[in-house]
Amino acid sequence: MMKRVLSCMAAALALAVALTACSPKTAQGGSASSAPSSSSQEAPFVFTRENLPRLDGSTSTVPLAKAMCAVLLGEEPDQVSDLVSFSRTTQSYRNLMAGERDLVLAAEPEGEVLAQLQEEGHWLYTPFATDALVFVVNKDNPVDNLTSDQVRKIYTGEITNWKEVGGSDLDIVPFQRNQGAGSQTMFEKLVMEGQSPMEAPEAWVPDSMQGLIDAVRQYDNTPSAIGFTVYYYANDMEMARGLKVMSIDGVAPNAQSIQDGSYPFLNPYYVAIDQNAPADSPTRILYDWVLGPEGQKLAAMEGYVPVMEGVE
Repeated sequence: MMKRVLSCMAAALALAVALTACSPKTAQGGSASSAPSSSSQEAPFVFTRENLPRLDGSTSTVPLAKAMCAVLLGEEPDQVSDLVSFSRTTQSYRNLMAGERDLVLAAEPEGEVLAQLQEEGHWLYTPFATDALVFVVNKDNPVDNLTSDQVRKIYTGEITNWKEVGGSDLDIVPFQRNQGAGSQTMFEKLVMEGQSPMEAPEAWVPDSMQGLIDAVRQYDNTPSAIGFTVYYYANDMEMARGLKVMSIDGVAPNAQSIQDGSYPFLNPYYVAIDQNAPADSPTRILYDWVLGPEGQKLAAMEGYVPVMEGVE
């Protein structure tokens, strides 16, 4: 994990040098964005700690937000943690709508909040990267692949033993997340197709992604458990060490299968702002930057799957 963190820090700093090579630094240490100026004589916009939009988002976008702040402010990634205190997926959108945050980097919120966003009608939320919902089991579980239908039946309680899907004679213990969690919203939208998952005992509903991963890994010292997480957590943050990431419908989740759409359980990450933010405001400039070549390159360098084709 430390090797991964150091690699990401080096990559972010390398990108910072590349992005700011032609841009003047401010006295505060910030660096100019590549947003075009309104006049050839006008200096390009410069992000500083004073004008940086107030950020919020999903837990899984924190590493990207830290790298983004480091690049745009010309600081070390570990110096910008105070700017990236995220309140998780659904709450981050509530904070945006309440005027307490300016820009959100997050997965889709749960249904009631999404409906409010759409009803109010003045929020921009545009995909900037694609993530996948992946299923994990103990590495000693002999099952490598499940069909989409088998996953649904496991979570409705129709399939209850691993031998029904080619595994050992063990009861299946399906972990899920609490309502309002971004991964639970993804799970119900992408996997369940309108069906309700069975009501799980409280012990099977951890209140954090790390808690779910640990529960699956450690459950009863047997390979009985199954759970889900997002691809970024499992792969780039290496949270699935000691676990097996399942193929679904014969397709393994990886950067290629996510970008080409062959893996079945895909969901965007959105960058969201008030659409009434002026074109020359820091919020709108940062929104455009995230969706532009520099933001997309940074997302790819940090291990996310960007929506812009040809970015590596």
